[in-house]
Amino acid sequence: MWRLKVADGGTDPYIYSTNNFVGRQIWEFDPHYGTPEERAEVETARENFWRNRYKVKPSSDILWRMQFLREKNFKQTIQQVKVGDDEEITYETTTTVVRRGAHFFSALQASDGHWPAENAGPLYFLPPLVMCLYITGHLDTVFPGEYRKEILRYLYCHQNEDGGWGFHIEGHSTMFCTTLSYICMRILGEGPDGGRDNACTRGRKWIRDRGGVTSIPSWGKIWLSIFGLFDWSGSNPMPPEFWLFPSFLHMHPAKMWCYCRMVYMPMSYLYGKRFVGPITPLVLELREELFLQPYNEINWKKVRHLCAKEDLYYPHPLLQDLMWDSLYICTEPLLTRWPFNKLRQKALEVTMKHIHYEDENSRYITIGCVEKVLCMLSCWVEDPNGDYFKKHLARIPDYIWVGEDGIKMQSFGSQEWDTGFALQALLACNMADEIGPTLKKGHEFVKESQVKDNPSGDFKSMYRHISKGSWTFSDQDHGWQVSDCTAEGLKCCLLFSMIPPEIVGTKMEPERLYNSVNILLSLQSKNGGLAAWEPAGASEWLEMLNPTEFFADIVIEHEYVECTASAIQALVLFKRLYPGHRKKEIENFITNAARFIEDIQMPDGSWYGNWGVCFTYGSWFALGGLAATGKTYHNCFAIRRGVEFLLSSQRNDGGWGESYVSCPDKKYTPLEGNRSNLVHTAWALMGLISSGQAERDMTPLHRAAKLLINSQMEDGDFPQQEITGVFMKNCMLHYAAYRNIYPLWALAEYRRRVPLP
Repeated sequence: MWRLKVADGGTDPYIYSTNNFVGRQIWEFDPHYGTPEERAEVETARENFWRNRYKVKPSSDILWRMQFLREKNFKQTIQQVKVGDDEEITYETTTTVVRRGAHFFSALQASDGHWPAENAGPLYFLPPLVMCLYITGHLDTVFPGEYRKEILRYLYCHQNEDGGWGFHIEGHSTMFCTTLSYICMRILGEGPDGGRDNACTRGRKWIRDRGGVTSIPSWGKIWLSIFGLFDWSGSNPMPPEFWLFPSFLHMHPAKMWCYCRMVYMPMSYLYGKRFVGPITPLVLELREELFLQPYNEINWKKVRHLCAKEDLYYPHPLLQDLMWDSLYICTEPLLTRWPFNKLRQKALEVTMKHIHYEDENSRYITIGCVEKVLCMLSCWVEDPNGDYFKKHLARIPDYIWVGEDGIKMQSFGSQEWDTGFALQALLACNMADEIGPTLKKGHEFVKESQVKDNPSGDFKSMYRHISKGSWTFSDQDHGWQVSDCTAEGLKCCLLFSMIPPEIVGTKMEPERLYNSVNILLSLQSKNGGLAAWEPAGASEWLEMLNPTEFFADIVIEHEYVECTASAIQALVLFKRLYPGHRKKEIENFITNAARFIEDIQMPDGSWYGNWGVCFTYGSWFALGGLAATGKTYHNCFAIRRGVEFLLSSQRNDGGWGESYVSCPDKKYTPLEGNRSNLVHTAWALMGLISSGQAERDMTPLHRAAKLLINSQMEDGDFPQQEITGVFMKNCMLHYAAYRNIYPLWALAEYRRRVPLP
C-alpha cells in the first residue's frame, strides 16, 4: 500500500537539504503496509473515482488523508448541523461548523507543520519524465511495477470520452497531450491495442483522425525529436548561442520570465547537441503508429509551423515565423559548420554552466517539473555516469504524487503556499485554546521554510534576483522567491507575533522580517504592480516572440493583482507593528500598489485572476488589498464596482460558480447549469465581507454562508468539485487543499465580522 512520508531525506547519498528536508513530501510503496480492510478502502476509492471520472475530474486526494486520519485516530465528535430553508443562521450554528472544519483540517497537518496536498492537473507533466527515464535506462529502477500500474491508472482515468487527453484534466483533447500519453502507455508496456477501456486504440485513433503527429505543437516536436520520433529539422531553431548575448540587448536571457528562461535553456542545449535517444524496436513501432505517411518520406521542413487547431491558443504572428525561417535557412547551417561550430561549442558550454548553477541552487529540484526533466536529461547527455545526473535522480520523488486516480507529477508542490493560507484560516477561527498545538507547528514550519540566503556566488551574472528573506511556493530547498508566497508567509509571522508565545511559539526575529519586506519592495514595478518572481520591466513587444502555441504572456515577467494585493496586506500589517522601518518607502509602495489595482480593474468591475479561476479569485484579492489600505465602499469607486460584480454573479443557491474557460477566454463565464463551487463561493464571500457588505445588506452573505454550512460533510470535510487553479491563462492546476482552506476561512470571517443572533 502507498504511504506518504514527510521531511524525509532517505538514504540516497546524492541528496542534500538546506533545512533538514522540512516540507519535503514523498511517497513510497510498502507491500506490507495496511490491513486488508484499509486496502479494500483504497480500492473502493479508486473505483469510485473511475465511475465518476467524467463528473468530477480532480481527485479528492484521498489516499494520504486516509493515512493521516487513521494514524491520528481522528473521529469527528462535534455534531453535524444544517440550516433549513426558512431558518436563520445563528452564531452558535456557525461556530459549530467552524469548529468541526478546524478540527478535521488540523488532523491533516503533517508532522513538520505543513499541509500536504496534490498540486497537479496538467497532462504534459508526467509523460516526458517517463520518456526521459526510458532514454537513460533508469525506468525500471525509478518506476518499478507498482509505480507503472499507478501511472497507467492516471492516464486511463483522465482520458476523455473522445479518446484523447486534454492539456489538463478538465480540458478538451489536444494533439500534444494525447501523443505524449499514448507514448507513455506504450513505454510502460501496453500494446498498440492495450489499456483499460481500449485506451491505446482510442488514443491512436484520435491522433490519426487528425492527420497524425506532424501537427503536434513545438514542445511536442522537441520531445518527439529527442525520442527519435521526429527529425530535428522539423523543429524551429533554438540556438544555444542565445545565452552568449550581451546584456544590453532587449532579447537578453536576463529579461525573460524565469520559467521561460529555464525551459528554453536545457531545450537549447539538447537542440544544439541534436540529441536523439536510442532507436529501439518500440521507437520504430511508434513511427508506424503515429504517422499517416512512411516516416522516411516526411518533408520535415514543411511541418515546422504546423499546429493542430485543438492545441492552438497563441497563434504566432507573421514576424515571428519570418524570424524562425531566417534562423532555419541562414543561421543554423552556418553554426553547424567550421569555423562557426566552435561558437556553437562555446554556447553549449555556457548553457550547461547555467543549468548546473540552477540545479545546485535548487538542490536539484529545479524551478518546476517541465524544467526538471529537461535539465536532468541534459546532465545525462553531458555525462551519463556523472554526479549531476545522480543528484537529479534523487529528487524525482519530490515531484511524484499518488491519489485515488493514480500517480501524477506535481508542478513542484504547494507546501508553503497552502500552509500560509491554511494558518490564516485557522487563526481566523479564533480557536487557539482548542488548536494551539496545530498553530504552533504551523508557525514553526513557516519560520523553518523562509529562504535564508541569496543564490550562490555572483547570482546577478546568472540572471537571478535576491531571495534572502523570501518564501517559495513549495519548500526552502526549492530556493526560488515568489512575491505572494513571501507576502503570505510574512503575514503569518506577523499574525503569530501578536499571540502569546506560550501558545504559538517564539516570534520571528525582526531582522528576518526586514529581509522579507526588502524582497517585496524590490519586486514592485513603476506602475505600482508587483511581479511574482523577478522584477518586471522588459519591453512588452518581446511577447510577440512567444515560441509556444498553448500559452500566452510567457516571455517576460508581468505584474499581477494577486501578488500586489497580498503584498499590500502584508506591508500594512508590518507598518502597524514596525512603524519605524523604511516607513516612507512602504507608504509609497502601498499608495502605488493600490493605484495599480484600481487601474487594472475590468469594465464589468471584476479583476482578472492569474493564478485562480478567475474573475472571482482576482476580485477577492483586489477587494482585500484595497480595503487594507483604508479604502471603503463609500470612498472608492473601484470597490463599489467590484462589489456590484460579485453581487451580480451570485447564483440562485447563494453561491458563486465560475468556469475555468474564463481564464483562457478572459471573459467571465459561469459554470454550466448555474452550478456553484464552494471555493469560488468562499472567495466571493470574503471579498464582500472585506468591502463592508455587512454594513449595507447582509442577505447575500447569509445566502452564501448557508450554502457553505449545508455543504460540510459528516466528518468536517468539504466535497471536491471543479478545478480552481490556473497558470499562464490556458492551463488549469488542481489545488486539492483549497476545498478545506477557503470554505473554513470564509465561514470563520463570516462568524467574526457579520453580526449574527
